[in-house]
Amino acid sequence: MTDWEGIVARDGPAVWRTVYRLLGRRADAEDCFQETFLAALRLWARQPVQHPRAALQRLATARAVDRLRRRYRESAHAGTVTWDALSHPAPSPPDRAAAAELSQRLREALALLPAKQADVFCLYSLEGWAYAEIAKELKVSVDAVGVLLHRARAKLRAELADVREEPVAHSTRVVKGSL
Repeated sequence: MTDWEGIVARDGPAVWRTVYRLLGRRADAEDCFQETFLAALRLWARQPVQHPRAALQRLATARAVDRLRRRYRESAHAGTVTWDALSHPAPSPPDRAAAAELSQRLREALALLPAKQADVFCLYSLEGWAYAEIAKELKVSVDAVGVLLHRARAKLRAELADVREEPVAHSTRVVKGSL
């Protein structure tokens, strides 16, 4: 029998940080958090899991990217502005608007990436995983992780190129080559 209370207590905060950082909305993050543990319950029932935290992080990232893709498709059809995406803690309203726009653009760009590239980028850049950990979790070689990360960064740079060229407030400045 799996100790789910222990797993949620130990790994839940990391899963929450992952989904909230990717989605940026509390309601979406809460739904994604629950979906992650539901998917984990199904995974544990099918097969033994050697690295519970890694599996949870992988599931959380996949669920969050899927939700971003749905959000991107829905907003493209609706053509409406999502005002709650503009709420981002920063010193001034212009800084908040610039940071929210950049965050939204990054989320949209992540949603356009192929699944493995998005997973590798999120696990490496947002969660701080090592190449070897990512390779083991995604069942690819360490070299493949490097290639996937390189391609993801290149696509993100291309998608965000117009944002990087505009003058941005000092607190939200994107440094060239940081992606």
